[in-house]
Amino acid sequence: MKKKKILISPSILAADFSMLGQEVTNVDNAGADWIHLDIMDGHFVPNLTIGPEVVANLRKCTKKLFDVHLMTKPVKNWIEPFAKAGADIITIHIEAEDNIKDSLRIIRDLGLKAGISIKPSTSENIIEPYLEYCDLILVMTVNPGFGGQKFMSSQLEKIKNIDKMIKDKGLNILIEVDGGINIETSKLCIKAGANVLVAGSAIFSFETSNYSNIVKSLRNEN
Repeated sequence: MKKKKILISPSILAADFSMLGQEVTNVDNAGADWIHLDIMDGHFVPNLTIGPEVVANLRKCTKKLFDVHLMTKPVKNWIEPFAKAGADIITIHIEAEDNIKDSLRIIRDLGLKAGISIKPSTSENIIEPYLEYCDLILVMTVNPGFGGQKFMSSQLEKIKNIDKMIKDKGLNILIEVDGGINIETSKLCIKAGANVLVAGSAIFSFETSNYSNIVKSLRNEN
């Protein structure tokens, strides 16, 4: 049986913001598959991060896929600006949007991949009607808004259920996991059905020279 490819998407929320462009280059060189960009507006979550202009400038630092996670409310106002800034995937929170299908359609019409994210308190059953409009499901294993939180193992069953849901429908959708991902928890998520792992402090808390080893370890290649 062919081993599935695990993609690593470093979250620059945990990077050194005084040298953000260089940090993106560093994880690119270390073998990261995607770059994860957490967009918070101070409304959907009580924190504020970066806007489209910063993303557009970071786009110059790498050709790797930009994995944009919108933690914003409203959602629609920000889809086109981040698409223009260089996003390749835009993921929206089901809890923040009234018309999910319309937002997912807008993302795809702009030529991007579309994703849905759910908080730990949100049942996976709520996403089932929207699966055919998605390319990715992002399972939060911490409460969104801040980095460095502890992994919630209670979400592993949710990952398994989503994996079964996708397979039962015969769809080709990636399962991404974000929150408390490290070398130990990555193994649990992969076993549960995850394809993409978002890691912040697990990568950026180490010296740059170690990024490559950490990326390999998160994929369970070491």
